[in-house]
Amino acid sequence: MTGFVVREHRVPVPVDWTDPARFGSIDVFVRELVDPLRASEDLPLLLFLQGGPGGQGPRPLGGGWVAKALEKHRLVLLDQRGTGRSSRVDGRSIARFDDAATAADYLACFRGDAIVSDAEHVRATLYGGRTWATLGQSYGGFLTLTYLSRHPEALTACYVTGGLPGITADAEAVYRHTFRRQAARNNELARRHPGDVVALGALADRLAGGGVVLPNGDPFTPERLQTLGMGLGMSTGIDEVHWLLDTALDDHGEPAPGFLANVAHQTSFDTNPLYAVLQEVIYHQGERSGGWAAQAELERWEWFASSARPLLLTGEAMFPWMYEQHAALRPFRDAAHRLAERRWWPDLYDTDRLAANEVPVAAVQYYDDPYVDLDLALATADAVGNTQVWITNEFLHDGLRASGDVILPRLLDLAAGTWSVTGR
Repeated sequence: MTGFVVREHRVPVPVDWTDPARFGSIDVFVRELVDPLRASEDLPLLLFLQGGPGGQGPRPLGGGWVAKALEKHRLVLLDQRGTGRSSRVDGRSIARFDDAATAADYLACFRGDAIVSDAEHVRATLYGGRTWATLGQSYGGFLTLTYLSRHPEALTACYVTGGLPGITADAEAVYRHTFRRQAARNNELARRHPGDVVALGALADRLAGGGVVLPNGDPFTPERLQTLGMGLGMSTGIDEVHWLLDTALDDHGEPAPGFLANVAHQTSFDTNPLYAVLQEVIYHQGERSGGWAAQAELERWEWFASSARPLLLTGEAMFPWMYEQHAALRPFRDAAHRLAERRWWPDLYDTDRLAANEVPVAAVQYYDDPYVDLDLALATADAVGNTQVWITNEFLHDGLRASGDVILPRLLDLAAGTWSVTGR
């Protein structure tokens, strides 16, 4: 297959589904792909639920999981609310609010429950209420379980890649698990590239002295250096950190200009500020005590302190200092603190409905994934009816991107009952 037949739509939806008049409406962008040779056929629909939060839908280049999906499906890609070509949320849009409390209320409308409501509206308005299957990558798995909690009648099957959340775990529990897994990924970096431990320590010592600025004007601090560990859960993440450090220092022991440019790009939130702002919000349900969960967990791990040597790299976690040091996040600072202190959130998952679920759910989870903890994922699999899980160490968190042409067919077969897994 070469190319796609593409249809594009903008669908208006209310910002706040519980009070549509409060913030008015925004647009959700929908891109539909189909194999040119099958464009006239009545193919089953497959909705892709993007990872994130705050990530736009994929821009497909051909091949991989998309090609496999198009062999049998009409593929529906959403730019989730606030991202991509949907009405975008960035520093300029959030700055229009007069007070942090209202801005926080607005941002709270961009969680999984609203994304699922958007998808249901798209299904009703563009597809006449036809049922569809879903493929959820990472955070897309969280959305899958919210979808199954609210509208199981809409779904024919659900495929999840690295994205079964702990449906009863709060953010604090999540970070207790994932910090341990991130420490293991740091150990693997040190095992493969022991010289990188020395390089990271030397860099951190230099940055602690101050005066180093990234090309965009942001200060380059030891804390920001640590966030290079965000990619350690990806298939090439360890080697990418290694080769980045290969030319980190110039002949005078100062951070090299090319290295600074790469760090600014890899650690920024210019293209996806909602990823940072909503990172902990996606876990909150019911009553909570408030506070920054990842920061509290970081403070329990003396090995993750920015002053510790060897320097450990942090993972998929956001910290309060980011709203001071990142230019793209500064407009969100006060609203983000309001969100962190909020004491009550609507439920995202209906545990009773999930326990009685009859929609086939086929998931793959990865042993060494530091983003979505395997133990929490397996507890969820046991709590959700008609769910099967393939557990593997063949892939890391980006398995769908790296080897989707292998993973997706196996999940389709797993849900259909033509392939099975054993060992649990």
